[in-house]
Amino acid sequence: MIIFFICLTILILGYKFYSPFVEKQAGMDSTVDTPQKRFSEGVDYVAIHPVRAFLIQFLNIAGVGPIFGPILGALYGPVALVWIVLGNVLGGAVHDFFSGVMSIKEDGKSLPEIAGHYYNVVFKGFMLIFTAMLLFFVGVVFIMSPAGLLSNLDIFKDTIFANNTFWVLAILAYYFLATLLPIDKIITKFYPIFGLLMIVMTVAIAVSLLINAPHLPVAGDFLAYFEADHAHDFLAPNPDGLPTWPLLFITITCGAISGFHSTQAPIIARCLTNEKYVRPVYYGAMMCEGIVGCVWALAGIAAFPEGYAGLKAMLDLGGPGLVVNHIANSYLGVFGGIMAIIAVAVFPITSGDTAFRSLRLTVVDAFSIPQSLRNRLLLAIPILTIAYFMTKLDFSVIWRYFAFSNMLLSTSVLWLATKYLFDRGTFHWITSIPAVIATAVTLSYIMTAAIGLNLSSDLGKPIGAAVAVIGFIVLAVVHSKHKVRTA
Repeated sequence: MIIFFICLTILILGYKFYSPFVEKQAGMDSTVDTPQKRFSEGVDYVAIHPVRAFLIQFLNIAGVGPIFGPILGALYGPVALVWIVLGNVLGGAVHDFFSGVMSIKEDGKSLPEIAGHYYNVVFKGFMLIFTAMLLFFVGVVFIMSPAGLLSNLDIFKDTIFANNTFWVLAILAYYFLATLLPIDKIITKFYPIFGLLMIVMTVAIAVSLLINAPHLPVAGDFLAYFEADHAHDFLAPNPDGLPTWPLLFITITCGAISGFHSTQAPIIARCLTNEKYVRPVYYGAMMCEGIVGCVWALAGIAAFPEGYAGLKAMLDLGGPGLVVNHIANSYLGVFGGIMAIIAVAVFPITSGDTAFRSLRLTVVDAFSIPQSLRNRLLLAIPILTIAYFMTKLDFSVIWRYFAFSNMLLSTSVLWLATKYLFDRGTFHWITSIPAVIATAVTLSYIMTAAIGLNLSSDLGKPIGAAVAVIGFIVLAVVHSKHKVRTA
């Protein structure tokens, strides 16, 4: 029990005391007109109340990421909670905040356009490729995962609703409408309700765990899952030999730090009516996602008193979706379990449609395409048609590319935010140090992953560490020269 409250306290204190310091470096100005006021056109630049904006942003970035990722991360033991909390406060929330800051300062533009402004056309092209790739993979993943969850519900057994293809087509049809229509037709009306639903469900799971889970107070038992001769090693591999560095950092992105969140920033940046709302909307939404991640990581521990073996066996049997079903039924009862599964299916759908919407906005910004209904149709139809055929591929393959793209994009955004702070002459270390660490993680993953160079972990770890050291030295030298130049 104490572990949960420690995590909760750190996240809240991070928002209370660290986020105002971060905001001060960003140079927010409540007196200037926001992009919504300057470019209002009734499609994407539409005024939204800040509470609605927060709930929509929270829902857009959440999906099943802070549920599935932490459940998988629970296999690594209590270090997963350390990564969620510290990664969120020092990395993820700062990343999300500056994604919103840079977008609202640049007329609500998408990431590639911002990159082109602060760096050059080469970096703009790089960001365009990986932003589009990530958004597309997110959209496909968030077709496949909810379709699988819904088609496997017992209440749909022996009906047309048990057919996975039915749900794939139904979700695609919804995505088509949500991508095409103005933001105030569906998203601003219903997504705040769904965002509130996620908060209610998370609170219900957390309260049930605190009341009914005797194993929760001794979550440190997960340390026993490590090999005896690695018990002293904070980054020891899990019992299957999978290295904590860098795989844990790739496994748990949503809740800690996720590049996908930066792709969602322009949607709300085009709708905020004052710059003073950027911190509570972006930093606040990410802090809440960190709480969701902690709850589900602890649930992954508490629901399996037998330890690692029990969680691993259920994951092998039916993936994190089956674990969610087990946890919900165990702590919320049959009815609560059904409602939780339906909710977990709804969440990725609401992130998937905004992923495709963001993809449309990214293409529109990159090629300066007018936002007529005809042009929106010409973009939406081929994108969603290709997405349908992508759902025929192996989910695990799509997920691996999603994970790689996600971490690479978050790293790029942190470096972009560092350039933003360099140009302002303010305290860049709040983004540059996380950028160095994220670079090391990303490179270590590329070196060791099957979709990368597939080198051994013994070789990949030193490379990641070396990059972190070299990156920090280079950063210190650049900082010193910049300080002398501006003195």
